[in-house]
Amino acid sequence: MYESYYHLRDKPFQLNPDPRFFFASKGHKRAFAYLEYGLSLGEGFIVITGDVGAGKTLLVKSLLKKLENGTYLIGQLVSTQLDADDTLRSVAASFGLQAEGLTKSALLKSLEDYLRLAVRQNRRPLLIVDEAQNLDPRAVEELRMLSNFHENDKPLLQSFLLGQPEFRDTIQSPEMLQLRQRVIASYHLGPLDRTETIQYIVHRLNTVGWQGNPTFSEDAFDIIHNFSAGVPRRINTLCDRLLLFGYLEERNVLDAAAVQEVISDLKQEVHHQQPVSRQEPGNPQINQGAAISFGQSSALIPEELEARLIAMERSINRLIPLVRKVLHTVTAGKDNE
Repeated sequence: MYESYYHLRDKPFQLNPDPRFFFASKGHKRAFAYLEYGLSLGEGFIVITGDVGAGKTLLVKSLLKKLENGTYLIGQLVSTQLDADDTLRSVAASFGLQAEGLTKSALLKSLEDYLRLAVRQNRRPLLIVDEAQNLDPRAVEELRMLSNFHENDKPLLQSFLLGQPEFRDTIQSPEMLQLRQRVIASYHLGPLDRTETIQYIVHRLNTVGWQGNPTFSEDAFDIIHNFSAGVPRRINTLCDRLLLFGYLEERNVLDAAAVQEVISDLKQEVHHQQPVSRQEPGNPQINQGAAISFGQSSALIPEELEARLIAMERSINRLIPLVRKVLHTVTAGKDNE
């Protein structure tokens, strides 16, 4: 929508992990080097951790983009609280194998035969496990057992494990000793610093043909970095809404005031609000505390309500010109038919 207004070829801050937008920050460059190093060894596990939105998936997708030469067989698995048996079935399914209805021994035999045939055909199977922090220890152990498959002393499978910081705790637990011994490379992705945040924004804009419109003030970059804490996904969310705001307000310069206004709107939305703690029913002490808390905060309710109404009114006032522009575009399109 704002792309045509700013003469951009595409949305620069989309949340979908697109390798075109890979930005080689200091941390991402080092993590990428570890991935390539691990890949060159052709065995064991490579572990990449980082906070939500740090760019783990995009990092691996950028690596896989370089491997599109037919030499590799890629199995990709997104972990969602899988137990050990489900993990094996999911791994088999990620390589296109029939997994339902098979016993564990038959499933392992099918996987081993498939991997062995691939290696004999000079193809390298790689398994990418995203959201690895959701795997329970037994599921992780099953993945380790798959690394025991060999063909003439050559490993049949190499695995990349991507997870949030708590996955490091799983790996450091005593029962994960054998897995740790097979981790040949690991890296933790941290946030971008202020300079990298600016470079990241400019890089993504340049990727879609940005010609300097809109421009960003220096203090706008400061606020973007502070609000996002240097996390790429949060930068994307804020900057995407900032460009939409600029389009609606017909602005070619985005300054600190514009960023603050967009942040104010974002804070009214569900995914940026703090979770509300709920008291369990049936506990007299907790209910009494809740009643006291309600009584103490009741005087603030009108002020909070007024602030929310003002924010809603501001959002609606922004939506009105947006709807008008959409209707105008649709109407103009019909007139030209």
